Amino acid sequence: MRKFEVSAASRIGLVRSRNEDMILVKDRYVRNDSYTTEIEIQPSSRFLFAIADGLGGYSAGEIASAETLENLHFFIGDLPSGLNSKGFEDLMKGWLESINQIILSKGYVNDRLANMGTTLVAFACYEGMIFKMSCGDSRMYRLRENLLTQQTIDHSLNTMMGQTKHSNIVTNCIGAGCGASYLDIKEITDDVQNGDVFILCSDGLNDMVDDDTIQESISNGCDAETLCRQACDAGGYDNVSVCIVKIV
Repeated sequence: MRKFEVSAASRIGLVRSRNEDMILVKDRYVRNDSYTTEIEIQPSSRFLFAIADGLGGYSAGEIASAETLENLHFFIGDLPSGLNSKGFEDLMKGWLESINQIILSKGYVNDRLANMGTTLVAFACYEGMIFKMSCGDSRMYRLRENLLTQQTIDHSLNTMMGQTKHSNIVTNCIGAGCGASYLDIKEITDDVQNGDVFILCSDGLNDMVDDDTIQESISNGCDAETLCRQACDAGGYDNVSVCIVKIV
């Protein structure tokens, strides 16, 4: 039976006045805090590890990220049993349309919430299947045999233009006027091995800490708080959130 060792941390950084990031670890929300746990996978298990990054420069990003993760948590819990991979993916794409409208509608009735938005990256477990999901530029990496590889594609201006450098201009997100949001989702059950380490992060990490340093730190067994500290030591220009999931 597989078990996940999980380390999560979310910090405000050194420049921002509030933390718009939030992490979901199964049924625990993490913001301005750190959290570690171990989770055994049962045949009926359904839960997520996810990060939502409220978009800087927009109104109430911290509300958008919290609303998105809370809604997603209960959505996963209410899914019917026995879905196949395509059924799960189809329902998740339907959820994205729903949460996008919820986030947008809050701005229609409260000017303070107008144009709020969030990214999303998630590692989802559903009845023995594992999926990766992303909307925006929050990332998922995988460390296997001490080699770090990015598992998601940044939905950003630079990616659209064929450039490898990260851009803070996102081209896909939840809310913030993105009426045509889309979800990159793929089942990865058969490509998850014992010893793999998955790292979910907001761009506050990869903008401050290069991939080689992340690879070295994770290979040496660091926790999420250590990576957040490295981002802050490098300038901490943004909120930084990290969730490390080790398959044992």
